[in-house]
Amino acid sequence: MSDIICARDLVKRYGALTAVDGISFSVRAGECFGFLGPNGAGKTTTIRMITCVSPVTGGELTVDGMDVRREPRRIKGAIGVVPQENNLDPDLSVRQNLQVYGRYFDLPPRLVNERIGEALELFQLSHRQDDRIASLSSGMQRRLTIARGLINSPRILVLDEPTTGLDPQARHMVWQKLRQLRSQGVTMLLTTHYMEEAAHLCDRLVIIFQGKIIAEETPAALIDRFAGREVVEVHVGEAERRPLMERLDAMDGVTVEEVEDIIYVYVRAGDGIDAAALKLEASKVVYRRPNLEDVFLRLTGRGLQE
Repeated sequence: MSDIICARDLVKRYGALTAVDGISFSVRAGECFGFLGPNGAGKTTTIRMITCVSPVTGGELTVDGMDVRREPRRIKGAIGVVPQENNLDPDLSVRQNLQVYGRYFDLPPRLVNERIGEALELFQLSHRQDDRIASLSSGMQRRLTIARGLINSPRILVLDEPTTGLDPQARHMVWQKLRQLRSQGVTMLLTTHYMEEAAHLCDRLVIIFQGKIIAEETPAALIDRFAGREVVEVHVGEAERRPLMERLDAMDGVTVEEVEDIIYVYVRAGDGIDAAALKLEASKVVYRRPNLEDVFLRLTGRGLQE
């Protein structure tokens, strides 16, 4: 697959603050590419440069073969944007919201109406097309916001926290529709704080921390590299901690992390260690498969990032 977005040594500064510090990445046509990172890491700033909302300070950035500095108007016409907030017009109906948005792209009214019908059907909103926004559930409003981003038939769909605030049923429905769009060849850029969402949707992702990319791979490869094959959570008291840590420090093939009253033991793949055979005795021991959240917290830390 060819690259549809390319960033080389990309920099964004706000006065003395460097929000994005020389990052490089490429997004392949037709894939879902994720940006993960704590608040203030630089992921939203990167998205704002890709969507030509914020100018680039340094480096190179092309979108669908176009330079963001030279052709921002054409780039905006080629992408669809789903913001984090449902910024729908409450005074208009479902269909009217989509019609108004279609005018921004100078599309013929007949074509806009065709695409509105397709988007409403895709997100199961046809039966609510004449209703006002206030009568829709939060899940329906979110689906409508995503449908709105498809009116210009974009090659690239940018999704900023697409399922924030949704219940599990609505979230899984949105995931299903996004997978359907990806199967139709739409390239997607995704920012999310839901690790499960990133694992479900992303073909590849980067983890951004303090303006730099600190990891890039498929979700499965990141889990294998940084969290291993199995995780053991050992809940210990002060009396149990020291002898247990001395025992773990003497073991090969495991990585240990202490977080307050929990000791995390990461068993790497390929070392032939059976986590259950470690017989880690404590008030509570949990054996589980590793996930992206383990990777995220190991790389960015478990403290709050401001």
